[in-house]
Amino acid sequence: MPPGADRVYALRLWSVRRARAMEAAYDALERALGTLHPLFTRLGYARLERPVAATERAIKGLLFDCRMCGQCALSSTGMSCPMNCPKALRNGPCGGVRPDGFCEVKPEMRCVWVEAEAGARRMRAGALDDRPLPPLDHRHWNRSSWLAVSRGEHARAAAP
Repeated sequence: MPPGADRVYALRLWSVRRARAMEAAYDALERALGTLHPLFTRLGYARLERPVAATERAIKGLLFDCRMCGQCALSSTGMSCPMNCPKALRNGPCGGVRPDGFCEVKPEMRCVWVEAEAGARRMRAGALDDRPLPPLDHRHWNRSSWLAVSRGEHARAAAP
């Protein structure tokens, strides 16, 4: 792992272990963002994109090793970001998960989907959502998913 990667990985695991608290914090943030929509509209979403995305990158990067895909699925995946999968699998583990729950590509890392299952058990629903995540829309990379939530554009719609 690159220098400092072990600390980022440790914080990612810390966040998954506290998935219920993270879920509550996200729910509060989502409500706040919804109430700010009229203000954001007046200020202009385009004007807010860079500063909000930078703030989101810093916070979610620290807590979840966020890749800023712009289509955040943390609330559906036990606070374990599927974009941390070396194969970028967004709808469950590959066939190479080792018996101990570690990744076949990065043997020092637990499978993000094993972590997602553990995190989801700690959350209100108590299990992973069985609806598939939609494919990534690469036009949203490095854009704020928080602003998308404020606009009412939730990324959790089921894939066709």
